[in-house]
Amino acid sequence: MKVLAATDGSKYGRWAIEWLGQLPFVTRPVVRVLHVIDVAALRAPFMIQPVIVGTERYLRAEIKRMEATAKATKEQSAALLASLGLRGTVTVERGGVAATIVKHARRGVGLLSIGSRGRDALDRFMLGSISTHAIHHAACSVLVVKEAPRPLKQLVLAVDGSPASDKAVRFLLRHMNPVPDGPEREPITVTVVHVMPFLKYPELREAGRAVAQRYADKMAKAGFQVQEAMRLGKPADEILTVAKQHKAELIVTGAKGLGAIGRVLLGSVSTRVVHHAACSVLVVR
Repeated sequence: MKVLAATDGSKYGRWAIEWLGQLPFVTRPVVRVLHVIDVAALRAPFMIQPVIVGTERYLRAEIKRMEATAKATKEQSAALLASLGLRGTVTVERGGVAATIVKHARRGVGLLSIGSRGRDALDRFMLGSISTHAIHHAACSVLVVKEAPRPLKQLVLAVDGSPASDKAVRFLLRHMNPVPDGPEREPITVTVVHVMPFLKYPELREAGRAVAQRYADKMAKAGFQVQEAMRLGKPADEILTVAKQHKAELIVTGAKGLGAIGRVLLGSVSTRVVHHAACSVLVVR
């Protein structure tokens, strides 16, 4: 699988690469690391003129700083790929960060790995908005990295019976080993979460249990350790609660849900989960 890792040189960008070495892929991915120099970011969106009006010398200094950061990031990323045993390349491009990342995420890429935050206060805001932009607009699945990589032992799989949930399950079955390499050699535990609103109709609850059971059976057959969590309430809140209770390293969810309304609902659910989860989140498309 071809993977794009977006980095800005921060620890979050580094983690986005390191997660690719930690995840138990069936086949080691080919990674392209991308760093974007966005000179236009020096212009504040609420001003007609550049932020530092009339200080051309300061602008040149900032561009020089950005180019130095890009050079250092490229060297560090290449060394990191080598240390992780990952094949790949590191490239630097100019342009709008979000648009450039999304553009490259369409070229036969199966997964985009991106940090949830950036280098400093302004960059954290910008990269946070960029990761949100990515989960809505990238043509591939998106891994939003929240923390340094840990061995994957507990995974929460959020399902609703939609084609998007089917894709999420297929992604795991196709690309992830149920038993990671290592001294312990224990299967990954997958908690299948299906959340339903508070309903009085028992037949709907039974249908929900059947949905969860169907996915659980597929994961168990592939060799994962599986447990089910049927919940009533608001989907995003319940998914986050289950992930916290099980100390999950990763939450996996589809990008869209059932039907026109469902697509909006699950889209908002995945966005809320990405924003509020303590662990990393994989949104499968």
